[in-house]
Order: sequence, then structure tokens, then C-alpha cells
Amino acid sequence: MILNYIKIAFRTLFKNKGYSFLNIFGLAIGITCASLIFLWVEDEVSFDSNFPKQDQVYYVPTHQEYDGEWRTFNSTPGPLAEAMKTEIPGIDKATPTKQADFLFTVGDHAINRSGRYVNADFIDIFSLNFIEGHKDQAFNTPEAIVITQETAEELFGKDTKVLGKTLRVNNKDNYQISGVIENLPKNITFPFNWIAPYERYTKGKEFTKEYGSFFADTFVALSPEAHFETVDAQVRNLLEQKTGESDSKAFLHAITDWHLRDKFENGKQVGGGILYVRLFTIIALIILLIACINFMNLSTARSEKRANEVGVRKAMGSGRSRLIFQFITEALILAFIATLVSILLLFLLLPQFNLIIAKDLVLGLSNPVHLLVLLGITLVCGVFAGLYPAFYLSSFKPVEVLKGLKVTQGSASFIRKGLVVGQFTISIVFIISTILVYQQIQHVKNRDLGYNKEQLISLNVNGNMIEKFDIIKQDLLKTGAITSVGLSNSELLSGGNNGSGLEWTGGTNTEDVLISFRYVNSDFLKTVGMELVEGRGFSENKEKDSSSVLITESFAKLMGTGSAIGKQVMRDDVYTVIGVVRDYQYGDMYGQSDPVLFHNYHEESSFMYLKTNPKIAPNEMLTLVEGVLKHHNPAFPFEYKFVDDTFNNKFKSEQLVGKLSQIFAILAILISCLGLFGLAAYTAEQRSKEIGVRKVLGASVSGIVRLLSKDFLKLVGLAIIIAIPIAWYSMHNWLQAYAYRIEINWWIFVIAGVVAILIALVTVSFQAIKAALANPVDSLKTE
Repeated sequence: MILNYIKIAFRTLFKNKGYSFLNIFGLAIGITCASLIFLWVEDEVSFDSNFPKQDQVYYVPTHQEYDGEWRTFNSTPGPLAEAMKTEIPGIDKATPTKQADFLFTVGDHAINRSGRYVNADFIDIFSLNFIEGHKDQAFNTPEAIVITQETAEELFGKDTKVLGKTLRVNNKDNYQISGVIENLPKNITFPFNWIAPYERYTKGKEFTKEYGSFFADTFVALSPEAHFETVDAQVRNLLEQKTGESDSKAFLHAITDWHLRDKFENGKQVGGGILYVRLFTIIALIILLIACINFMNLSTARSEKRANEVGVRKAMGSGRSRLIFQFITEALILAFIATLVSILLLFLLLPQFNLIIAKDLVLGLSNPVHLLVLLGITLVCGVFAGLYPAFYLSSFKPVEVLKGLKVTQGSASFIRKGLVVGQFTISIVFIISTILVYQQIQHVKNRDLGYNKEQLISLNVNGNMIEKFDIIKQDLLKTGAITSVGLSNSELLSGGNNGSGLEWTGGTNTEDVLISFRYVNSDFLKTVGMELVEGRGFSENKEKDSSSVLITESFAKLMGTGSAIGKQVMRDDVYTVIGVVRDYQYGDMYGQSDPVLFHNYHEESSFMYLKTNPKIAPNEMLTLVEGVLKHHNPAFPFEYKFVDDTFNNKFKSEQLVGKLSQIFAILAILISCLGLFGLAAYTAEQRSKEIGVRKVLGASVSGIVRLLSKDFLKLVGLAIIIAIPIAWYSMHNWLQAYAYRIEINWWIFVIAGVVAILIALVTVSFQAIKAALANPVDSLKTE
């Protein structure tokens, strides 16, 4: 019986090749799109899932109160970890950590790798698996270091035992390899390529023992019997117990929330990447829905073609349930073929998709979960798309269809029109959303940043670059490729170091104001293009300005009315303001950045900024710069970043939304147009005799095209009316998350509507013109 249904289904598909192609291709696009999104979602929700203790491991951020508002930072005081472990029951393991970059050198081979200073508890918290060495002996000496298998292979080659070998670090320190651990997956929130004893970092640094210095990333593991609420409440009170101040509260942040729920506002968790996961999951389902709508529309539209078949089969004793099963079988076969086509498309498109989302996703058909998801999508699409046509087609009365009476399509026609409106409503919402996301990104990118990010590159300061700075600077300027050289302790675009508790002239209640600190050289402002609005900058004579500071405009406002020049700032010492710098944007690109205090001190700078000569080609410029740095700092590889690229990376999430919105908008329109194309072809076929009569009576081609197109354009017009308020409401809510945002202009809706109408017109007109140009004799000769 089932075999017979399958045979009939295939005969029907081959008999109606055009209709079958539209259905298969539409479903294949929908399944491909949904599969790509689900692969991305799978990667996002699986972040940190490789660590076994999912219900025990927590990160410890802090809420800190400034000006009556709670702000969240990923840092804690160094002593907090040990205090939590010893004083709070339920905390089994705890470690402070400090991220660092090491240059590993073995012979002539050198590589840069990022890692962490940790204590021994870190190994148990993350259940690290040792390939060489043993976890209990990993940190027996301060000179020990544990590296990943990948790092070991890059340094020493494959199949080489490295336990006990010596690594030269940063061309000045020696570490001894005490263990090699398995490589970590790429989808972890806090990646590392090595770990070394925390005590080696803290040696000689008194600030690491103070509760007032927030610098460490702290991780803890709770004992299996511990209650999260009880432990978290004690953690939140611990800093106040230690300092006597209530303006800082540590808290436990679950490992399952690190990647997707890391956004906080005023001390409350408000989401993060999970919002995009939910958004794209809904979009995947919507794209599948649009594809299924095509199937339903085309199936019910061609009902007259199947009416005689249904009538004959019912007359011969076939029950309605058998007919329903037959039509659903056809739908499932179509969905199965579409899935096979989709798998081929996935193999072709996945590499390009990976480039867009900056991931290394794999289709993984050997993964049972992936196969089950594909099978599930196939069954859902087949059953959902085929269910209504099956019930509709099986409802025909054999007496009426065998007498040649026209099949009444009242309800089916109404539903079909409603589905077309639904398809285009979704497509228009996508078009509007794409435009607004693009506008928002460009709006922030084009705002006045307070510096010039173009023609600017940054380098990490390492080796003896500070000691030889004057010589390096002169040699860089002599190349002609560099016009200015600046030094800073913080990245230009990052939050950097900050603190509170300062006092200044004209200030009241200054204790709770958060101020960012920058230690720069005299050429830093000129190099990055910052503008002095009052006073002067630092002189090259550091002694002359050792007690002088520069401040930003927002800091100057905190000093009250009148000029800020000559006013004083008290921070461990008394400093005099000699210049006011125009406010600039850093950290949160969508908000207002904190006031900044600049010191003329660059001995501990971490970053060098080079203003490049626009007349020199980038490749030539980089070659000249590399030559100078290799000459003066030969032990370190030449690594650089263009600041405008770093700036663009600040908008990775928004750019991803923008790119995917464009793709989904195009796919939604394409699938909708496939359905519209099929319906237009069917309408033209149904009205072929009417068109023939009209042409004989003198109707023009343009008149016939208008006749066939107007009904579809009415549906698209209705879709525009429905889509506009939906798009406005959803995008208005999305924009509220950004302090610096665009206004939604009316012309965006006009553009989206015009685009939708033009696309629909082109789609329908193709079939309308074809029908209008047909010879009327061919359609009327059977009458």
C-alpha cells in the first residue's frame, strides 16, 4: 500500500515538473537557511559546555556603585578568591587569574600566545586533561608552566615529548614545562594557551594584596551539595565585610551564562547574546514557514488539476483518510528531496557563511543530533506544508467533479491570498529591519569620535622598546612612512584603567565619580588626532610636566564654572591642569565615555601608536616599520593592528545582525517570489481563454498585463500596510538598547514598500506578459 502511494507520488511529481521544481527549490532554500542558523545557534549555546562541572563553576564579577548607578566589571581584588574559599562554606575551589601575552622562544622559533596566571585550583575547576605531566605536580615550582598540545606542537613539532623542557618567555624569563593539556575548543568564553603560577605574577606587586585594587578574573567551583542562593548571598556581602564599604559587591555568574547572558544594567542581568540567539531562531522558523506557505499555495491553486483524480479514486472506493495519506506522502517526498538539495547547498554555502560569522562551523552529518534535526525539519515541513492541501483536496465531492462542475475554491482562495499577504509582510519587515540596522551601525561609526582612527596603527610594546623609544621614534620618522609616534598604557578604544576617590578644585561629592587614567607621552594626542580645546599639551621634557595633567571636557565640567587651567587634582599627589582635551569616545561606542585624566608618564606603556603617511602605500609602510622594529627589537615578531579595523570589531554583533538580516531578507523575498511566480503562472493558465477572447476583441498587451497583475499588487499593498507598524514597533524596541541611536524616518517605509511592489511586479509581469503575447487561436480552438 505504502509503495503504491510512493509510486503515485513520484508520477505526480514528474508529471508536473515546473510545479515540483518551485516547491522543491523553495523548501530547499528554507531548509538551508534554517540549517545554517541552527548550526550557528548550536555553537552559541554550546559555549563552555566542554567543561564538565556545568552546575558548579562560576565566574566572579563585581557590581560597583558610581554616582548612584551600579556598573558591572569583570574584575575583583586579588585576595578575594582565597577569602571566599576559606570563609564561605560551599566554595570548594577558588582562583584569582590574570591574563597575559607571552612570547615563547625555542631556538630561532618564536610565537605569541595568550594565557593566564592561575593557582592550582584552576586545573580542578576546569577539569583540564593532562597529556604530559600530572595536575598534582603542575605548579610545584614558580618557574613551572603548562601549555596546550597545540602550543607544544608549534614550538617543538608533533610527537615530541616536551615535559621538563625550558621555554624562553618575553626574551627575559625562563619557564620549565611541567605539563601539556589537551587543546581547548574554540567556543569558550575565556580561552588560554598556557597557565603559570599566580604567585609569579604577584611577586613584588603590593597592589595585588589590596582589596581596593580590582584587577583579577576570579573563578570558583561550588561543592556538589552547596546551594547557589546561600553561597551567592555570602559572596555579595564579603567585600563589605573586608573593606567596610557597601559600594562594591561581588557575585556568582554561572558558566552557562558567561557567553550569552553577560550584559548588566544597574546591577541587573538584562540579557546579552541570548537575544540574538532567540531572534535568529525565530527567523529560521519564519523562513521555514514562508517556504511551507509556498507549498500550500501552489497545491491548493492547482486543485482543479487534481479534482478529477480525486473524484475517480473516491468513486472507486478510496476513503478520505487514504487520500489524505496520499497527499501527505507526496508532501513528505517533496520535503525529503528538498532536504537532499539543501544538504548539497549547505556544503557549497557553509564556507561562505563561516566567513560572514567568523566561525568554523561544520555540517557534521556523522553527528546523530544533526541528522535528527534535519529529519525533524523534513517531517515538520512535509506534514505542515501538506496537511491543509491534503484535507482540502480530499474534500472534493466525486459527483460534482466527474460531472465537470467547477471546483469551488472560496475558502481556499481566501486562505491562499492571506498566505501571500503573510509572506510579503514578513519580507517587507525584513527589508525595513535591514535598512535600519545598517543605518544604526553607520550612525555610530560616523559619529565624531574625538580622534582620527584613519591612517593609524597600534603595536604592542614589548622587549626593550621603551628603553630605546627615542631611537626607535627617530628611525621611524626617518623612513617617511610615519609622521608621529605615541605611547599609552591603554588601548585607544578600550575602557582601560579607572578608579574613584579623587578630589579636585571646584568639585563636590567627587568620591563616587569614576575617572579613567591614561599615561601617555607628549606626542600621543597629536598621533591619534585628539584636539586640545584649552591650554597646552605635555612637553617633551617630562620633568617639567611631572606634576601636570590633562583632562577631558567632561572632567573640566566637574570642576565648575570658569577655565579649568590652573585648577588642581588630588590623586596620591597634587597635579595641576595645563590643558583640556576634547571628549573622545572609548569603551562603549553607543554611550557616553567617562572623564579622563592624562599623565605625562610612558615608562610602563603597553601600546605604541603610529600615524602613517597617506602618500606611502600600506605594504611599503609596513615593510619600513617592520625593518626598524626588527633592527631594534629582533627577538619579537612584528605584529600590528589598524585602529579602524579594531574600531569596526566593536560592532561585531550589530554587523552580524546586519549581514544576516540582508541575507534573510533576500531569501525571504526569493522564496515569496517563487510562490508568487507559481501562482501567477497558474492564474494565467486558468484565464487563458479569457485572455484569448480579450485579445480577439482588441485588448492590448499592457492592458492584459495590468489585468493579471492588479490582484497580486493589491495583496502586496495590503502586506505593506500590515508590515509597517510591525517593523516600526520591533525596530523601535531594538533601538532602545542603544543610548546613541538613529530616529526612524518615514521614507524608509516608502523605500521598502516600493521595493516590494517592484519585486512583485517583475515576478508577476513575466507570466502576465507571456500570457498576453500567446496566440489567442491556441487557447480558443478547443471551444
